[in-house]
Amino acid sequence: MQEAAPLVAPNTAERVHSACAHAESAQLALPGLDPAPTSVHFLRQCGDIVIAVPTHSAAAGLVTGCGAPGSPAVLELTDHAPLPLREPVRALVWLRGWVHAVPGHAQRALATAVAEDHPHPSLLDVGHTSTLLRLVIDSAVVADNSGADSVCRDQLRGARPDPFVALEGAWLQHLHADHADVIDRLARRLPPTMRRGALIHPLAIDRYGVTLRVEAVDADHDVRIPFPCPADDIESLSRAVQALARNPFRGGLERI
Repeated sequence: MQEAAPLVAPNTAERVHSACAHAESAQLALPGLDPAPTSVHFLRQCGDIVIAVPTHSAAAGLVTGCGAPGSPAVLELTDHAPLPLREPVRALVWLRGWVHAVPGHAQRALATAVAEDHPHPSLLDVGHTSTLLRLVIDSAVVADNSGADSVCRDQLRGARPDPFVALEGAWLQHLHADHADVIDRLARRLPPTMRRGALIHPLAIDRYGVTLRVEAVDADHDVRIPFPCPADDIESLSRAVQALARNPFRGGLERI
């Protein structure tokens, strides 16, 4: 029996979860209204995303007025790289479904439940200047330099974000600020023609590998360098990065 090929990247549902966790901004699109910014967005395992909008906004009024059926909606989330790149957007996510009002008596209880996993300071405004809504997701699309892929709600329910999602930004900033030598050794895995005259930055780290952003004269290119096997904890992740840097001529590349 032929052995299965090793996983070298997160699947689409995992990418959606991680991009939502990274995203600092989101816009809620409702019929007949301009897109409304949200102050909180949290994708839950049950297949919905909890969002906060200003209490007296047109978005809150429309959804509340729809009653139990809710309103069709699309939430667009933007995942920005934590480094000063020429093109800072790493990924866009569109979550399509039906948005529902959360009853007034349940607002604080839901905010408390969300805060256990996502302690965002804007949750303190719930019940005062902001109100929570629930977008029940039918489908999701994630787009980055590798293209666009879609998943359904059941696939999202069965997925989790990358286990290092909360640490990734600090790791990338640390590499960028203090370990130019590591980035240089990782960059030696790239074809010489791609490196020539280009600025190279660490774009992403997850349990499956490292992605480099190559800012060339003509365009930006993202190249993924997979680990030999997925990392399970911080120690194994650190060892995997160090091993790639020590041995720049082992392992394959995945052009994104």
